[in-house]
Amino acid sequence: MSKKISIGAKPTTRAVPAAADAWVESRNAGEVVPMKRLTIDIPESLHRAIKGQCAMRGTKIADELREILVQKYGKS
Repeated sequence: MSKKISIGAKPTTRAVPAAADAWVESRNAGEVVPMKRLTIDIPESLHRAIKGQCAMRGTKIADELREILVQKYGKS
């Protein structure tokens, strides 16, 4: 028994839309601050609670935690 699989057209080398280029260039339009990565271990239940709250507010966990850390330790 043979099975035929159709493969889509070969990708083209189309130019990237100007709007995409403008977005990439503008996303770092603000002050450039060097960043460092911080990894912590937290209980699964706490992670679930944080993730749920952030999802309801439509925010990212990293943004929320950054804000909390700035409130506690200030901006250096």
